[in-house]
Amino acid sequence: MPDIAAVKAALANQRIETPSWGYGNSGTRFKVFAQAGVPRTPHEKLDDAAKVHEFTGIAPKVALHIPWDKVDDYAALAAYAKERGVELGTINSNTFQDDDYKLGSVCHPDAAVRRKAVDHLLECVDIMDATGSKDLKIWLADGTNYPGQDDIVARQDRLAEALATVYERLGDDQRLLLEYKFFEPAFYTTDVPDWGTSYMQCMKLGDKAQVVVDTGHHAPGTNIEFIVALLLREKKLGGFDFNSRFYADDDLMVGAADPFQLFRILHEVAKNGGFDPATNVAFMLDQCHNIEAKIPAVIRSVMNVQEATAKALLVDRDALTAAQSAGDVLTANSVIMDAYNTDVRPLLAEWREERGLAANPVSAYAESGWQERIAAERVGGEQAGWGA
Repeated sequence: MPDIAAVKAALANQRIETPSWGYGNSGTRFKVFAQAGVPRTPHEKLDDAAKVHEFTGIAPKVALHIPWDKVDDYAALAAYAKERGVELGTINSNTFQDDDYKLGSVCHPDAAVRRKAVDHLLECVDIMDATGSKDLKIWLADGTNYPGQDDIVARQDRLAEALATVYERLGDDQRLLLEYKFFEPAFYTTDVPDWGTSYMQCMKLGDKAQVVVDTGHHAPGTNIEFIVALLLREKKLGGFDFNSRFYADDDLMVGAADPFQLFRILHEVAKNGGFDPATNVAFMLDQCHNIEAKIPAVIRSVMNVQEATAKALLVDRDALTAAQSAGDVLTANSVIMDAYNTDVRPLLAEWREERGLAANPVSAYAESGWQERIAAERVGGEQAGWGA
């Protein structure tokens, strides 16, 4: 059986990045449901993210989305984050909320539109320089709706050219992380629809380009842990966008729809060295808390990842390897199921208390009075919400 001290030590090294947009108002395609006390500025988003880190102890980084988090002085924003005990993490680009991008951004048939999109991506690298961020994450809404609308291969050529331009601008310690999504908003072809397309483009770019796996971006029945294992094997897994889905890209709290899937993914991460800091896999949440309270939902999501990680670390790998080598199907499966069915909540409560944290972060946050404070203080102005 795994050594509990070793499991606790591995948990102490875990870091989960929270998304700035997870703290603001968000909604469905039909309605954004406003909540009292949500941030009005990027600085207030950082205030809330600092609370998540305060109560969980493993969420020290905050991802930004440009232009949703646009400020005049990014170095000052980074300093503000540091004062609150967190730091700025991944810079997420946005080439999907402008009228010019109706037919695509970097894959658009018009060179002027492509140049505009590339300029935005280069601006994001400038922001990385100012904030000390290491990762540029690119998700593209590019695609077509109808057969014959555009040339499929030509769009891949345009994509490759744009990514190469951005790649050349990266510093030695910076990465380009390319996300994929099998559909939406394009309904006939999507220019980066799967991990294979992302992997292909990243391979052509070089070692500083890696694939992002968004757990909500797959067709029903897709074996995500297989993708994760292969990308780790090829040293091309740059990071995760953790969320959960029932139907499509629902952006629900991670583990909400299928906690067993989350465990299976993290088992492959643990078994293949993905938790080793040298592997440099970024573990980030990408969620929209549409009807639930923002900060408690982010805390709960961090805890969900932590609980699945603890179970993955409890897999008896020696027993698993022995059963696999012997072709003992049932025993091998039972080793996995024994770890998954373990109640790790007492272990994690003990782990937190050993580090001066509350055993139950959600309850501790509720008792802190922060929610009541921000509801009273953040009155007036424009709330930083969906698309803001």
